Amino acid sequence: MNDIFFFGENKPLFYPNQPLKIIKPIQFKFENETQIKQISTGQFATIFLFKDGKAIQYLKEEKDLKQNIEKIQIEENIQKVTVGWRNEAILTIEGNVFAKGKDINSENPNEFINISSLIEDKNDRIIEDIVCGSSSIYLLTSNQNAYGIGSNYYGQLGFQIAKKEEKPILMMKNVSKIFSGNYSTSVFLLNSNQELFGCGYNFFGRLGIKTLEGQFIAWFHSIMLIEDENENENPKRKLYSCGCYHYNGLGQNEDVNEFTEIKSSLFENDNILDFSARGNHTLILTSKGKLIGFGSNFSGQLGIEKIEKQNFPIQIELPKLRFNEDISNYHVHCGLERSFLYYSPSFSNLEEDLIKLYQRKEFCNISFKTENGEIIEAHKLILKYRLNQNQNEIEKLQEIISKINQFKNQIKYLK
Repeated sequence: MNDIFFFGENKPLFYPNQPLKIIKPIQFKFENETQIKQISTGQFATIFLFKDGKAIQYLKEEKDLKQNIEKIQIEENIQKVTVGWRNEAILTIEGNVFAKGKDINSENPNEFINISSLIEDKNDRIIEDIVCGSSSIYLLTSNQNAYGIGSNYYGQLGFQIAKKEEKPILMMKNVSKIFSGNYSTSVFLLNSNQELFGCGYNFFGRLGIKTLEGQFIAWFHSIMLIEDENENENPKRKLYSCGCYHYNGLGQNEDVNEFTEIKSSLFENDNILDFSARGNHTLILTSKGKLIGFGSNFSGQLGIEKIEKQNFPIQIELPKLRFNEDISNYHVHCGLERSFLYYSPSFSNLEEDLIKLYQRKEFCNISFKTENGEIIEAHKLILKYRLNQNQNEIEKLQEIISKINQFKNQIKYLK
C-alpha cells in the first residue's frame, strides 16, 4: 500500500486543483495501490518506481502547466531511477542503464537510449549503481569502475577540457560508491580504502574533501553522512557540510570550505535514519520519528509556513503516517523546490544481493532442490522475489545466495 506525502513546488501539476506552492505536506494518491520502491525528482520530471519494476514519470513543460503523465516504456525490470536537472537515468536488474537528456543525446533528447552499451570495454558493461548530476550521469560498474557521461563544463567528468561527452568515459578505478546531487556540478567517489575523491565546481569550497563516507550533494553545498567509528556497539550517524550557506543553508551560519559537523539539539540524542540534500534544501528523518529540515523554503519545500530560508535545522510537523510503528521504512527525497516523504519497506540487503546474482550471467542456470523436492531455478527465483516479496521466503533465498557464493570461485558456469 502507498503512503506518500508531497510538499513544495506543485509543477508539474500533481494536484490540478491545488496551489502552485503546497506549504504543508499533503498525501499523494495513485489510482492503484502498487507499492512504491523509490521516488526521484528534478527540475522537469519526477519518476515513481514501483516494487514490480515498473515506473511512471510526471513531466513538466516550461510553458505548460497541465498534468502530463507517461509510463516509462522499458521492457526490462527497473531497480533504480535518478533524475537530474536536464537528464534522467534508469538502472535495470540486468545491469543496463537507459538515459535521456540534452547532454546525453543531443539528437533525440526525449528518447531513452542504452548508455551502458556505449562503454568501450565490453567486459565492463554491467552497472551496479547510477546517479544524476546537474547535466551529467555517473555509472558504477560491477568491476568497481566509475564512468561519466554528459557535460564537463565544470570538470565534473574529471578532465580539464570543457566539452560534452555522449559516450561514458572512465573516470576512476577501484570505486565503491559514487555521489552527486541532481543539481550538482560536482561528483564524489569513494574507493575501497574509504578515501573520498572529488572533482567539478568548487564554488564556495564545496569540494572541501576529507577521508569521509559521503552521501548526497546539493547545488551550492555538500552534505555528508558519516558513521562515528568510535561508537562500536551502536555507531551514531553524523552530518557534515561545506560550501555556501547563503543560498541553501548548511545547517550553519557561515560559509565553510572544509567539512564541518552539523550540530543540533533536534538530533543530538537521536540517530539519522534517512536524509536527502539533492536540491536547495536538506531533509532528515530520525529514528524517533522526527522530520527535520533546513535551507530554502521559497516554495514551501520545508513543509513550514514561513516562506524564508532556514539556516539551522528546524523540526517539521510530521503528517499522520499510515505505518507509524514502522518509521525505519520511511524515506525522504528532495528536488530543487519540492519534497517527498514516502513508505518503502526493505528486506535488508537481500534484494541487492539477488540483483547482483542475476547480473552474474554465468550463474543464471544454477538450480537447487528443496527438502520437499521442489526444483528452484536461481534466475526465476530472483524475478519472483521482485514481484511477490514474501517475508517467509527470506531464509530460503539467503541459503541459495550463500551456496552460490560458496562455489563462485570454483565454477565459471553451469548448464
